[in-house]
Amino acid sequence: MTSTFLDAAILETCVSAAVAAPSIHNTQPWRFRLDPATVTFQVFAAPERGLRHTDPTGRALYLSAGACVFNLRVALTHFGWAPVTRLLPCPENPGLFATVRPTEPGDPHQGRRSLDLYAAIWRRHSSRFPFCGMPVLPDLRAELGAAARAEGARLTFAEATEADRLLRLTAEAEQRNRLDADRATEGRRWVNHELDPARDVGVPRKALGPQDAREHLPVRDFTAQRHPERLIAQPFEKDPVIAVLATEHDRRADWLRAGQALQHVWLLATAHGLRVSLLHQALEWPDLRESLSPVPDRTGHAQLLMRFGHGPQGAVTPRSAPGPVFGEERPKG
Repeated sequence: MTSTFLDAAILETCVSAAVAAPSIHNTQPWRFRLDPATVTFQVFAAPERGLRHTDPTGRALYLSAGACVFNLRVALTHFGWAPVTRLLPCPENPGLFATVRPTEPGDPHQGRRSLDLYAAIWRRHSSRFPFCGMPVLPDLRAELGAAARAEGARLTFAEATEADRLLRLTAEAEQRNRLDADRATEGRRWVNHELDPARDVGVPRKALGPQDAREHLPVRDFTAQRHPERLIAQPFEKDPVIAVLATEHDRRADWLRAGQALQHVWLLATAHGLRVSLLHQALEWPDLRESLSPVPDRTGHAQLLMRFGHGPQGAVTPRSAPGPVFGEERPKG
C-alpha cells in the first residue's frame, strides 16, 4: 500500500507501528510530537519510564527508542515515502532522540521491499518459550548480519563454546538481579498483573514464559520469585542459537543505531518465521557487559544478546494507543 498524502489516519498508523517496537520491560519510554509545518516526527524520551536501577545510564532506553525509530521508518516507507532520519539533532535538547521526516515519495521498489518488514511489525513478539532446536541456516544468518550492518552495528553468531560462555555470564547477571533488592522490586513493578488490565505498559504474566528445567538458558524472572506455581519449568533447546549485537563505539548515537539494528534484524527474522528473545541481564552489569564482546577480536561494545530459533510465538504485550502519544500535537483529520 502506498499513498502520496499523509493524512491523520496514516500518521496515526505510523505512530502505532512505532510504539509496537520492543522496549526494556515494555516501558515504552518515548513520546511523539509532529511539526505540522514540515510533517516531521519528533521522538522524545519519556524519562519517567526509565529504569533507575536496571538501566542507570539510560543505554537500554536509547536502544528502545532506536527500535521505535526504525519501525517509524519502515511504516513511512510502506506508505510510499522516503524517510530522512536525524539522530540527536539538537544538542541543546538531549531528550530529543531523533527526527524522522517523510520527503518526496520514494522509490516504489523500495516500498515493495518494505512490505515484509511492515507486516512483521505487527507479528513480532518476544518469545520466552523453548525452541525446537531446528538450525538457523548460514544464508539466513548472513542476511541477518547484513541487516545489522545496514544500521551501523554488527551481529556475531556465537559458536557452541562461546554461546555457553555468554549464557554463563547471563546466568550470573540473573542471579545478581535476584539478590539486588532494588532491581528485583523494579522488575516486579513492570509485571503487568492480571488485576490491573488497564495498564498499557509492562509485561503480562502470560508473556513471562517458563524457566529452563536444565538451568542452562537463564530466562529473565521479572518477579525475582522462582515459585513453581508462578513460573513453571520446561526443558529448553540444548544448543541455543545466540548472537551478540555490538557497535564500534559506545556513545548515545551508537545506542540508537544499535536499537535500529536490533529491530531491523528482528523484523527480518520474523518475516522468515524465526522467533527471537533477548538476553539483556549481563548488559546491566558493567563488568559482565565488558566480557560480552564477541571473540576472537573482542573489539567493539556489546549492546544485546539475541536468541533465535523456531518455536511458539510470544504473547502480545500491551501498547499505548496512538492518539495520546501525539498529545497536543496530534494531527487533525
